[in-house]
Amino acid sequence: MEANNRKGNARVMLIMMAGLGGIIGVWAVSTLFFALSQNNWQVTELLRSYLVATGAIGEFQTLVDFYSYIKGVEYIICLAFLVAFPAFFKYINRPTEAVANR
Repeated sequence: MEANNRKGNARVMLIMMAGLGGIIGVWAVSTLFFALSQNNWQVTELLRSYLVATGAIGEFQTLVDFYSYIKGVEYIICLAFLVAFPAFFKYINRPTEAVANR
């Protein structure tokens, strides 16, 4: 009796999850079609507007604006390198007996 009840509960949960997934899927597809219709059905224009909106790419008016942007990105890369390199150097140059004991 209890095994049938568990199977019934599992089936109900599966149906609820599938229904929720279907609702989210329909919402995602309708959102994609709406966005494509707003961009004159051009996929590349949709991707470009998404990247601009999220800040992945920027629309720069002058060379100075572009240079300021890439300079900021360069500073972030340098900071990441300065944080990661000492840990990597310590990992590479650890004593050989510590390696043999592992």
